Amino acid sequence: MNDHILSVQNITKKVRGRVLLDSISFVIEKGTICGLLGPNGSGKTTLIRLLTGLIRPNNGDIYINENSIVTNRKQVVMNIGAIVESPIFFPYMSGKENLRNLARLHPQLTVTEQKDRVEEVLQIVNLEDRAKDKVGTYSLGMKQRLGIAQALLGKPSFLILDEPVNGLDPMGIRDLRELILRLNQKYGITVLISSHLLDELQKVCSQIIVIREGKMLWSGHKDELARSNQSLEDAFVELVSR
Repeated sequence: MNDHILSVQNITKKVRGRVLLDSISFVIEKGTICGLLGPNGSGKTTLIRLLTGLIRPNNGDIYINENSIVTNRKQVVMNIGAIVESPIFFPYMSGKENLRNLARLHPQLTVTEQKDRVEEVLQIVNLEDRAKDKVGTYSLGMKQRLGIAQALLGKPSFLILDEPVNGLDPMGIRDLRELILRLNQKYGITVLISSHLLDELQKVCSQIIVIREGKMLWSGHKDELARSNQSLEDAFVELVSR
């Protein structure tokens, strides 16, 4: 057994002859929080869609917990929780009712386990006091936390978050940051975060991946990219400007 939860091996993705990702390779260590960076149009969203099994690569493979997502997609995605776009819920239903409906998508859980898991994830994201309120009354930050609760229903070992703090006020950003750190430190969940807010990534991430125009620019420890007297933002701008 190795210490990698994710291994991306020479992934190439083309759409109508255009190369969106060109032979991308990297690994993410178990138990880390990893930031995915890149300018607009760099291929971050395409990469996330590949990691979550929404699309297939033209070449290469992706291994999560040493299982190929190309040849064993159904089993692999059961170990992944993800928010790829803004979570969508029925606003006229309560948070708990929404989660109970979504828990049915996890057939590996019995009906009783589904109900228990809904209660567990509501507590994890600190929404148990608002669980019976309609989602239409939730703030954006609460909806994001409910989205993470949804992503946790299947007890994933790997969580993928695409721009999770977009549109949040400073309080909502802080709450989400503390939640991500708690998921990692208390529950041992490995997290991949794609975000433009480099200051936030600097606060939570230990590993950084940088891509530009579909090509790999950097993969490694945050402190190796950003020197002790340098912010992650400055290091990122310097890297992509070369």
